[in-house]
Amino acid sequence: MTMMGIDPRALTDVDLMRELRHLHQTRHETFLHGPDDALSRHTSRTFELESEYLRRHPERDIDPGRLRP
Repeated sequence: MTMMGIDPRALTDVDLMRELRHLHQTRHETFLHGPDDALSRHTSRTFELESEYLRRHPERDIDPGRLRP
């Protein structure tokens, strides 16, 4: 995989959250209207950043209301 952008491991927690927030805000528009290469890059970058967040926060808060019985 060719990484574009700053290595997620090098981001501060604040920067990581900002980048994740931006990706989540732009996902719908990219999905509906972005060319294939933009959607592919968006997907891979989201995976990179989300994986780093999960690595740093394995015990993240889970909303009990989101659990299935």
